[in-house]
Amino acid sequence: MKELVCLSIFIILSTLFAIAMVIAGFICEYKGKNQIKNSTYECGIKPLHDARIRFDIKYFNYAVMFLVFDIETIFLYPFAVYVNGLGLFAIIEAFIFIAILLLGLFLAINKKMLRWI
Repeated sequence: MKELVCLSIFIILSTLFAIAMVIAGFICEYKGKNQIKNSTYECGIKPLHDARIRFDIKYFNYAVMFLVFDIETIFLYPFAVYVNGLGLFAIIEAFIFIAILLLGLFLAINKKMLRWI
């Protein structure tokens, strides 16, 4: 019961803090808006063109592959630390997780997503 009281107090305080930050943002907002203040700041140089540019989709593919293997590292690090205390089932689960990620890597290689040119 004590844990539920602590949890409810934490949820209430975090919600109140989030609401207070939104209100503080509205209060501290800069009110005097004009064209110069709203323009993009590029080290004192006037903007030459629109900031929205096209970029090649392969950069997105690399970013997604990086995130996949970065998350893999985050999930496998605690497993590697406590591998002695875990049972055979956990080791099999880790190998299944690695196999699924390797399958995704092989699919990316077969679709030639990782080729730069």
